[in-house]
Amino acid sequence: MLEFDYPVYRPPSESYSLILQVSIGCSHNACTFCTMYKSKRYRQKTWSEIQQLIAETAKKYSRTRRIFLADGDALSLPTQTLIQTLESLYSSFPSLERVSIYGGPKDALNKTAAELKSLKEKGLNLVFLGIESGSNIILKEVKKGVSPQEMIEAGQKLKNAGLKLSATVISGLGGKMHWEKHAIETAKVVSAINPDYLASLTLVLQDGAPMLEKMERGEIQMLTPWEVLKETRLYIETLELSGCTYRSNHVSNYFSLSCVLNEEKEATLKKIDQYLADPHLKSLPVDNNRML
Repeated sequence: MLEFDYPVYRPPSESYSLILQVSIGCSHNACTFCTMYKSKRYRQKTWSEIQQLIAETAKKYSRTRRIFLADGDALSLPTQTLIQTLESLYSSFPSLERVSIYGGPKDALNKTAAELKSLKEKGLNLVFLGIESGSNIILKEVKKGVSPQEMIEAGQKLKNAGLKLSATVISGLGGKMHWEKHAIETAKVVSAINPDYLASLTLVLQDGAPMLEKMERGEIQMLTPWEVLKETRLYIETLELSGCTYRSNHVSNYFSLSCVLNEEKEATLKKIDQYLADPHLKSLPVDNNRML
């Protein structure tokens, strides 16, 4: 069994991947909606530690085809450490086909175009980027640490390096007050990046999240399932993408959608309209415990 510094998270699409914890926690760790790494102190593992981890893991899982590098933004590791890691992974796992990683926007902005291209050349295939919102007001409110323009620059930088990009946004992040702004401005940022994959999560506030305290004080009102779907419709309607695989299959979501955008946009909007027309759906309350 592998030893982890828990909790450990991975995207839904990495469910069959071997997870290697090359960093601990999140270097930013300030987002007010997130509690994922609040119990951890951020630390980058040394190359010596990573080298030992790979050697021990390869003995047990030598036939591994996919590897996901954790924790929250492993792309923050020094480029040379990541290059050494990738070289060691492909030499230690003969059947390895894909290496993916979590990356924050600051990680991409802090690396040069040449560094990102070198990571691609060494076998890094896919980067998961949390966009969350395209609204400057909301990004500031949740303390994401970057502006919409910086988010666009980060996403485009990763794409221009030849890396596959999977972006996530959070439905309902603007609450009832900013739902339209959130939908429209997020769609504009995502469209400017045109990621290969796009996923929606839905806001869930857990104990310890600063944003939960604001909700309890009445400073933010969460969207009901029907309102989330209404926001999602406006978001998808506004998106201008090409060949992007869209999913909303995360456990936080009230609804599961799957399509290719913009190719299947109209069919998806019709499906959403059918849901919105259901009177039972409109009466459903907010369920902040749906992930328990």
